[in-house]
Order: sequence, then structure tokens, then C-alpha cells
Amino acid sequence: MNLLLAEVARATQRLADAGVPSPRFDAEELAAYVHDVKRGELHNVRDGDFDARYWEVISRREAREPLQHITGRAFFRYLELQVGPGVFVPRPETESVVGWAIDALRDMDVAEPMVVDLCTGSGAIALALAQEVPRSRVHAVELSDDAYAWARRNIDASPDTSRIELIQGDATRAFEDRPELSGQFDLVISNPPYIPLTEWEYVAPEARDHDPEMALFSGEDGLHTIRGIERVAARLLRPGGVVVVEHADTQGGVVPWIFREEAGWTDAADHRDLNNRPRFATARRAVL
Repeated sequence: MNLLLAEVARATQRLADAGVPSPRFDAEELAAYVHDVKRGELHNVRDGDFDARYWEVISRREAREPLQHITGRAFFRYLELQVGPGVFVPRPETESVVGWAIDALRDMDVAEPMVVDLCTGSGAIALALAQEVPRSRVHAVELSDDAYAWARRNIDASPDTSRIELIQGDATRAFEDRPELSGQFDLVISNPPYIPLTEWEYVAPEARDHDPEMALFSGEDGLHTIRGIERVAARLLRPGGVVVVEHADTQGGVVPWIFREEAGWTDAADHRDLNNRPRFATARRAVL
């Protein structure tokens, strides 16, 4: 075993002792980051090239600073995004939400589907949809100044930037000043804040201490923003258009009921992620 791999093993144990959820992966990813190689190439780093800065970044991760803040990058589906303080780090579970949305758009008989991504954060969802549904036109909405700046950076670096409009504003009042867009969209998607304020102490340190509160918490029951998104989606979607909203796994029995038949919704349902946990709800705008 070369020196770097031996140090990765030591770092893995340190991260595990600190409660880091994926200690081996993080130890290897940080080693690759510091030594500017891919994870699969760590065994090629010569002993004389070992960089002691590795222990600096391990100490930061040991203190539960997010891996993505240390490396400055986050991977989401086929994207590599720039992230850091002030923006929510995209999570793997959201990839299932986007996958459902992509399938829904592909099933529509629409040449250039119109999409709204509410609470876009880093722009992960908007960029994934633009990349994987090549003729789509995506409107991304973000309120936070800091998150908006990260989204702007990621969208400007994308080859699909011309098909994404980034707007700074409140997701629960999106496009109120543009009535011509009402009833024009095929899909509304959101990974909104959904953690109840009462659960602050139970949130993982990486999120609680580093993700912006605006992206995490939403009222006493965690559903305040989702209720606002329901009203916005009802206004923006065409008949037959669909909405998909991520939520906590404890909210699976509640969120579909927000999209009520008497409010013009049909087919409200909940969906499970790859870990078989309730993760997102969908509904279709009724066709009258």
C-alpha cells in the first residue's frame, strides 16, 4: 500500500469517529481533490508527492463542514456544479425527483416544453432538465441573493444557458407580474424548504450549520412553502400540466392532499426514492 492509501485509511477512521455518514467516500474524494487526480487513480500517487494539505481538509470535514464546500463542487445527475456557502448543496435523492419530471416531459406531445423550477438554489434542477430535455425552455426562480449568484454562475457556464431564464423572486409569488405566462407551463418542479422549525436540533450538522436556513425550514409543520407552490402551480400550469414537489420522507401522507380535486387537481400521488422512502408528490392540472 502506498503512503496516500495508508493515509486515506487513517482519514476514513477519523471521519467515521466524527459521525460523517460516508467516511470512506469522503476520505477518498478529498484525497483526489488535494492531489488533483480521480478517485480511481489514488494508487498512482507516488509517496514523494503526498500533499500534507490533505490533513487540513480532513480536519474541516471532521468538523462536519460539507464535502462540497471544501471541494467547491457538487455532482448532480450528469452535471458538475459550483457550490459553496450561501447555497443549498444538491442531494442525491433529488435526482429521483428530476428523473420523474424528465420522463413526464418526454411523454408529453409538446415540441418545446415550458418548465418552471421554483427555489432553484444552485440551479441543479433547471440545468438537469435543460440538458436532458434538449428542446425545453426552463424558468428558474430563486429568492436568496447568495443562492441566486451561485445559480447565475452555474447557468452561465452551461452550454444550455440560452434556454434557461433565471429570475430573482419569491417562489410562492412567481410571475405574478407576468400574467401572459399564466396557464402556459407544462411542468412545475421544486425542491423547496420543508423541514418544520420544531425539528432544527435533529437536522444533520452539514445542513443545519452550513446550508442557508431559507432553503431548509418552512413554518411549524414544514409545509408553508409547498402550500404556496400549489397556488403558483395552479396559476401557471396549462390543463394537463404536472407539478412535482420534493418533501421529507415523514410527509408522504400529507403533501398529496395539498393538491385537492376541488382546487382543480387530479392524479395526486406520492412516490418513493431508491431507498423506498416517500420522497416527492405529483399532481396533474385538471382538463375541463
